[in-house]
Amino acid sequence: MSAPSIPNLLGSRPSRGRGPFRGRGRGRGGHGHLHVTAASHDDTIQGTDTDAAVSRMSAVRLGYLQDPFAQHFVEQNTIGGTVRRLPIINRGTYTRTTALDRLISSFLTGTATRERQIISLGAGTDTRCFKLFSQPQHTGLIYHEIDFPTISTKKLNLVNAIPQLRSIITNPQAENDGWKSLSLQNNCQYWCHGLDLRDLLKEDVKHLDGLRVDVPTVLISECCLCYLDPAEAQGVIQYFAEKIPNLAIILYEPINPDDSFGKQMVSNLAARRIRMPTLDAYQDSTKQFFRLKEAGFDSVKTSTIKDIWQRWIAEGEKERVDNLEGLDEVEEWNLLADHYIVARGWRGDGFQVWETEF
Repeated sequence: MSAPSIPNLLGSRPSRGRGPFRGRGRGRGGHGHLHVTAASHDDTIQGTDTDAAVSRMSAVRLGYLQDPFAQHFVEQNTIGGTVRRLPIINRGTYTRTTALDRLISSFLTGTATRERQIISLGAGTDTRCFKLFSQPQHTGLIYHEIDFPTISTKKLNLVNAIPQLRSIITNPQAENDGWKSLSLQNNCQYWCHGLDLRDLLKEDVKHLDGLRVDVPTVLISECCLCYLDPAEAQGVIQYFAEKIPNLAIILYEPINPDDSFGKQMVSNLAARRIRMPTLDAYQDSTKQFFRLKEAGFDSVKTSTIKDIWQRWIAEGEKERVDNLEGLDEVEEWNLLADHYIVARGWRGDGFQVWETEF
């Protein structure tokens, strides 16, 4: 399976008394007893990339997030129509995005005087690289994205076609397995790899072009590795862990599939013929914790989306977000937000602020 681009899984919530709500998000099919071939499952994962862009655009248009690049990754006919998720979905998109942004920002601030690297697995139409490259304080940033070849090509075509994107990632150069831009402002580099993540596990795999093993590096998986078998997912982490001594990882994944809420959530997702093999292996925060410990990370922390909303978001900001739409489904929000986790592990130099800030 290739590295998928994942929309906000908080969109795949169970509905309460109105039948299953499964118009958004991704999941797995293990509890649905549906036979899904590897190829068709890959196709399903690729096809949901639009969900990610639409959910992000909804949060941006309603004022949850600031992202001037989001509009370019939504189909034009969608922009002209209704791009509005339910309030509970928008809050999920906001909280998950804010959490990752804060972790990444603190990493970049702590390594401001040297080169550093970010590797985003299954990045799809994610706009984070454009936002970071447009900020002059982020000098010496090497940014990698790994995704399906078709998604990689789509992103290249958009950059070539849209002046605002091309002004950030300048002079993109296509290669056999992706594309790159090495002459960005502030001595930054961008590498986009059209690659099946499982290819990293092959004995004859070649070194990723542009990968630095001598600089502090953050590996990001926003519901990407959960689509691989557990051994494959750990193998991908190990591929980077064996090469990069100063390494951190941020995982955003669903948990708690076996309580009543989790079972309904999984059932809804299974109806879309989607599987998440790692959800059975790492069902809760404890198993996610030891997963990263076993992968070789000296320090590990986990927080649910519910924890992040309650503890990371300032009261004034919570009030601002509440005033955008209001949220009547507070109980459901708490249940839903308790079923997604941000786990992070790190070792070596460059991540000291994570010890105390989060």
